[in-house]
Amino acid sequence: MAIKVDLEKQLEKKKMTSKQLCALVGITEANMSILRSGKAKAIRFSTLNAICFHLDCSPGDILSFDGKEYITDEEE
Repeated sequence: MAIKVDLEKQLEKKKMTSKQLCALVGITEANMSILRSGKAKAIRFSTLNAICFHLDCSPGDILSFDGKEYITDEEE
């Protein structure tokens, strides 16, 4: 997947653990682990909204596009 999720910098900035963010956002630690590892295929806008709200950031602060081409799931 060419879209990457990077929560580390924002978590450090807020002095928050991943476990704390899970509790605030209402997702499991397993789902947070999938997001943080880059294995997530999708994220709900409501989840992204909650993450951004609690980290006081915008989606562009935690999402990046790391590629020049469109990569399909079949190519990974």
